[in-house]
Order: sequence, then C-alpha cells, then structure tokens
Amino acid sequence: MIKTLLWDIDGTLLNFEKAENYAIKKCFEIFNIGECTDEMVSRYSPINRKYWEMLERGEITKPQVLTERFREFFEKENISFDRVDEFNAEYQVRLGDKVFFCDNGLETVEYLKGKVKQYAVTNGTYIAQSRKLVQSGLDKTFDGIFISDKIGFEKPSVEFFDAVQKEIGKFSRDEVMIIGDSLTSDIRGGNNANIISCWYNPLGHECKSDVKIDYEIRDIAEILNLI
Repeated sequence: MIKTLLWDIDGTLLNFEKAENYAIKKCFEIFNIGECTDEMVSRYSPINRKYWEMLERGEITKPQVLTERFREFFEKENISFDRVDEFNAEYQVRLGDKVFFCDNGLETVEYLKGKVKQYAVTNGTYIAQSRKLVQSGLDKTFDGIFISDKIGFEKPSVEFFDAVQKEIGKFSRDEVMIIGDSLTSDIRGGNNANIISCWYNPLGHECKSDVKIDYEIRDIAEILNLI
C-alpha cells in the first residue's frame, strides 16, 4: 500500500515550458536585448535539457549548467551579450513570477493531502523552486520539500534520496512512489532508491531508456487509481 508520494515539480505538477517561455522573454526585456520569440525559446529548450542531462550524468556542475546553456543559446542566436551570470540570476527569479499548473496537478495534490504523505523532490535552483512553491501554494500542501541546491546532490543520485530518507524515514519498496516526467532524473532516481516509479508521460512518448517503470500515466489524476 502506497503511503508516501515523492512529487517532481517542473514538468509534472507545474508546466515548466510556460514558465520558461515567460521568464526568458521577461529577461530579454529587462536586459534590453531585443525581442525573444516563441521560435527562439523552442530552440533554447533542447539546449537547456542537454545541459541538465549532462549534470544528471555527473559530467558537469550545476553552475556550469546555469551559465553555459545561455552562453550557447546566445551564440547560436548570434546575440552579442556577455552578462550571462546576471541574466541567469534574473532568470531564476522570473521563473517564480507566475505559476502554470499541469492539468489536474493542484487538484490531485490537494485531494491527497492528509490521505498520504507528499513531498516535493526537485533539481531546480533554490531561488526558482522556493518561489514557485510559495506562489503555487504547494509549500503549504506538501509535508516537506527537498531541493537539490539545499541537499547538495541532484536526482537521480543515490545521495539525493539518502538525504530524503534521512529526513522522512527509511523507504519501503511497496510504500513509497516517485512521480515525474523525466526518465533520466525521476524514474532512474526511483530505481536507484529502490522505490516504485510512476512516469508522467502526457504526450505518450516512447521510452528509449533502460529504466524500470512501474506505472505510466497520461493524466496526473490517474494517480488516484494507484493509491
């Protein structure tokens, strides 16, 4: 019987693409570097994902992720702009300006409050994630929040989940489930922690990974059928 849920935030409960689109455009406006179109953001997104996946594999550090993604983006867009550190710092703040929930995200978490233990487990920066959680009200809904910046390790590392276990108690394979959209961080992390994994896959992407997926859902509300 599942008694504890570990929720990923970006791309699972919150629509990261919408927040990303808003934040980058707002930063372009703040730094007065011209218009940032939807097409430009769509070209930035895979660059961003590439760097986060490199971090998950332990190939680079988080500071490198946060700056090099923008450095590469500006270079590919032929934008002459060298205040990358400042841009990233502003971007972290702007990511928390507005909240966009994925379908049935808020409703599901609120319905489950008090019925099971629920925790946020996220790789985002402390500034961005803490602002999102407060703005969304999820900080008051969850029983606890675990942000990689504070833990010192990223999902899918065993160390990240060891830190979570130290705080909430030892995981039992049949009682704890992680829900997330990322195969490389959430589902592999669940595998590493030896807990139940649930892949949130709203667009029905094909799994091209060797991770073990216990459940796959298209809608967050389907979680209610698994509890």
